[in-house]
Amino acid sequence: MGFVKERIGKLSTAALLLLMSVFLVAAIISGVSIGTYHIEIDKVWNIFYHNVIKSITFDQVILDDPNQWGKGTNYDIVWNTRAPRVLMACIIGMSLALAGVVMQATVQNPLADPYILGMSSGASLGATAAIAMGLTGLFGTSFGNYAIAIFAFMGSFICALAVLTLSSAGGRTTSVKLVLSGTIIASLFGAVSNLIVVLYADKDEMQEITFWLLGSFGGANWDKLIIPLLALIVGIVYFTTQIRNLNTMLMGDDVATTLGIDLSRKRKAYVIITALLTATAVCFCGIIGFVGLMIPHIVRGITGNNHWKLIPISILLGATFMVLADIMARKILPGSELPIGIITAFCGAPVFAYIMIKKSYSFSN
Repeated sequence: MGFVKERIGKLSTAALLLLMSVFLVAAIISGVSIGTYHIEIDKVWNIFYHNVIKSITFDQVILDDPNQWGKGTNYDIVWNTRAPRVLMACIIGMSLALAGVVMQATVQNPLADPYILGMSSGASLGATAAIAMGLTGLFGTSFGNYAIAIFAFMGSFICALAVLTLSSAGGRTTSVKLVLSGTIIASLFGAVSNLIVVLYADKDEMQEITFWLLGSFGGANWDKLIIPLLALIVGIVYFTTQIRNLNTMLMGDDVATTLGIDLSRKRKAYVIITALLTATAVCFCGIIGFVGLMIPHIVRGITGNNHWKLIPISILLGATFMVLADIMARKILPGSELPIGIITAFCGAPVFAYIMIKKSYSFSN
């Protein structure tokens, strides 16, 4: 492990980004190709070429049999089922990794993750209410299909706003007050969610709630990619402009105040954008733990704490990890699919045990 870390650490940022991009592309191709019904990589490429590259470049080159890449079993599996699923995994992995990096800097705690402010509990409450009260079957099919996502998003965002309000009470927002407020609100929302399950949910609804809480990309389609992608773009653009402040946060509030940076105000803005990223991920795919906690740890151990390196590499590694985890979820049990949250938990726990024992880096500049 140390030898690998030393070798990777000697790479330039550009070379490391290129290497991670290659790994991500390989993971995406594998994710689309591998499944219960295996599809050769050359067929996957031809379908993507026919539907994406030719459309962008207006290429008029005729394939041997171009019609086969626009219809048929292979096309349906690759383009309509696996491609949106793999791309959703990429987007969610990027969002959670970015949110993890920002939250760890915001609360100055290397054990922080996107759910530390209780957003997972808020999303759980919203989704549980939608399922247990039968909202998925109301107002027509179009609304019913998105009821869980809508209510999970609302719950997650309301929870984040409640944490901000509580942490602001009695003075400026600090990292300690954010963590404590998140713990309080998460406990409260979790209790209400459990109460709803006890009072309203039947056996089938409890199974649906449990599966949703463990996370899955099984419901991904092209339409559902739009909102998470827009949230990710907003997050990347915004936090790219905040890298200097994120680096300053690691030095402590006193240093930031000396430099003229209002960390209390910055923390509120960061929590809102992070809540947007996390809530969007949770509402479409359920709760997927350890990604925002584990990925920044791994990258920080290699590149250090400079967010100019930490953010882009974490984003790429988060996407790659999530795609590979989704492949494992589909392949471990033949004929069935494991919830993605189980895979991430099994991967995340040993990594953190190793990091805790080795103490290979310090969370400071």
